[in-house]
Amino acid sequence: MRRLRRHLRLARIATVLLAGLVLASAIELGRRIGVQTSMARKQRLTCWFLVRLARALPLRVRIIGDRPREPMLWVANHISWSDIPLLGALLPISFLAKAEVRQWPVLGWLAQQVGTLFIRRGAGDAGRVSRELAGHLHHGRHLLIFPEGTSTDGSTLRTFHSRLFACAVESGCPVQPVAIRYLRDGQADPLAPFIGDDELPAHLLRLLDAEVAQVEIHLLPPISSHDRSPRELARQAQEAIALTLFGDTPQLQRAA
Repeated sequence: MRRLRRHLRLARIATVLLAGLVLASAIELGRRIGVQTSMARKQRLTCWFLVRLARALPLRVRIIGDRPREPMLWVANHISWSDIPLLGALLPISFLAKAEVRQWPVLGWLAQQVGTLFIRRGAGDAGRVSRELAGHLHHGRHLLIFPEGTSTDGSTLRTFHSRLFACAVESGCPVQPVAIRYLRDGQADPLAPFIGDDELPAHLLRLLDAEVAQVEIHLLPPISSHDRSPRELARQAQEAIALTLFGDTPQLQRAA
């Protein structure tokens, strides 16, 4: 029964990935023949794809809070690669991802084709990325970043990199803090974290072999960027997410 369940889940995910490859290939083909796909359309197509990918995962999602209508800089704690389809399924949104994601099989190429922005840690391109992020917000597009800079096991929250909040100040867009939590049998899910030297295929198979887990996505009250510095925004967003996840005694870690 377990093997059959794995095969059925794999088949469903493979079908979704195939649909994503067809969409991304159409975008690339259009680019080569001079037909450009707008970023707004890429966001809508990405959302369509991620909705289906999220549904194919053995995760039951509960949304707590209201989805914002105006464009915002979404900032979330980061536990797993699955954060991306779960959050990206909520509404059309663009992503900032670490450069390593571009090397992921299939998903990396898909992410590149649909307009994901990539940042290399320690490569000195933070200024360029900040300008691109501000441009997205200026054009009325939702944008999602993981300001911890890496994923964790969910038991702590690393210090948010304040430079990533400069785009919100420059564009005047509010910040939308998001707290995400994975649960299994009422406790923190030990299978969900994608950390360290873990590999995507092996991690996916572990999830597919397990029973359905629960995910809570808390959409917290937005934070105005008016008259605030990037450092202040980072601190407020981090405190709001930490309070939601850990209560009055947040588990904080300094970023490396």
